[in-house]
Amino acid sequence: MKKIFLLFLIFSFSSCAELQQIADNLPQEGGYSISNQEIAGGLKQALQKGIDTRVTELTEEGGFFRNELVRITLPPELQKVDKTLRDIGLDALADEGLLVLNRAAEEAVKEATPIFVNAVQEITFADARNILLGNDRAATDYLSGKTTTQLYSKFNPVVTNSLEKVGATQVWNNIINRYNQLPLTGKVNPDLADYVTQEALEGVFTMIAVEEVEIRNQVSARTTNLLRRVFALQD
Repeated sequence: MKKIFLLFLIFSFSSCAELQQIADNLPQEGGYSISNQEIAGGLKQALQKGIDTRVTELTEEGGFFRNELVRITLPPELQKVDKTLRDIGLDALADEGLLVLNRAAEEAVKEATPIFVNAVQEITFADARNILLGNDRAATDYLSGKTTTQLYSKFNPVVTNSLEKVGATQVWNNIINRYNQLPLTGKVNPDLADYVTQEALEGVFTMIAVEEVEIRNQVSARTTNLLRRVFALQD
């Protein structure tokens, strides 16, 4: 009888905004209601769990290079450099160039992980319920859209330092100089720091999304009461 009365109240309103407000406050499955604030908290927990369990894997030795989802390959202008070096028997030099780019990303993520943690804590989910009911990586995409520009400005200097730390700058200066000395080749001078920054950021968001997909699709991955309550709404 109570449910019939509630349905009657809903259809008595003509305003879409009023209908949405009522829907947001209706009792949910299990006899309890859950607020947008709680939903936002659950989304933040999911993103934080992605950082804790997935992004930290990227900071380990080979974290980028051995992970096919995020391995950094060469930008187009350097792919011709790689091919040319291999064609003339300099495979070892080409291999080293690819490896140091991935190592630089690992070092950068290791130093910059607190940046992602702060971004998650500070983000405001203006439409938490719709994000929750969105696609499998809706929360990650929302985080990416809201923070990428800010994160880039903070992340790029870290990547630049990491390139120096692992010797990538020196290796690639050597590679590019060798390539530029070859006859009949166009000169190249790529911005490695920008490229690795973009790729490392994409790798981080990719791994956060891996955890979000798991939480959305596997109840066992919901390791807190809040995660279980919030993500039960989208099952």
